[in-house]
Amino acid sequence: MRLVYVVEDDADIREIEMIALKSAGFSVKGCESGRAFREEMKKAFPDLILLDIMLEDEDGLTILKNLKKDARTAEIPVIFVTAKTTELDKVRGLDLGADDYMVKPFGIMELISRVKAVLRRTGNTHGPRITTVGSLTMDEDKHLVTVDGNAVTLTFKEYELLKYLALNQSIVIPRDKLMADIWDMNFEAESRTLDVHIMTLRRKLGKAGSYIRTVKNVGYVLKENTD
Repeated sequence: MRLVYVVEDDADIREIEMIALKSAGFSVKGCESGRAFREEMKKAFPDLILLDIMLEDEDGLTILKNLKKDARTAEIPVIFVTAKTTELDKVRGLDLGADDYMVKPFGIMELISRVKAVLRRTGNTHGPRITTVGSLTMDEDKHLVTVDGNAVTLTFKEYELLKYLALNQSIVIPRDKLMADIWDMNFEAESRTLDVHIMTLRRKLGKAGSYIRTVKNVGYVLKENTD
């Protein structure tokens, strides 16, 4: 599942974009500011960034410029979004390295189409994809999971389940959605499959296993212990 960051300070627009992308099968993180975006980038690099130019705390073009200057993030595709319609604004963004642009307002189907087109065109060739949650680290390029630097051996489904939770860290994922997305089956049909995998994951991860929390009657969430 490809991860998209939506960097947009308008809460209503951000929510609409996130819902649309999730419905199209993407994993999505919303960032209300440049600062929030930088915090998310410390946890994981996305497959694509939807970047609003006019943010309250920072110019989106500056963010884009910094992304392209960093070798680790230079190849992450960026679609910049602007309410401005002048030719100069479009040219500036493209010259800085944006892969596409969209002018507000735009339709949901256009958004999804543009995102898919850019991902096809760029081939998702950005740098190392590393997700960190406390002492737990996932390196997707190496297909490696470590806890405090020590490698953890997981089965394919255990790895996919952990990756799904890690990419959506701090978000409660319903049990039926996990079953549908990881096993492509109805939850009621195999009620114990998910529970067994969660139990095994917790055991294999050792102290980091406590990051996987059960939300009663809802599902599971991966979240670093802060208390």
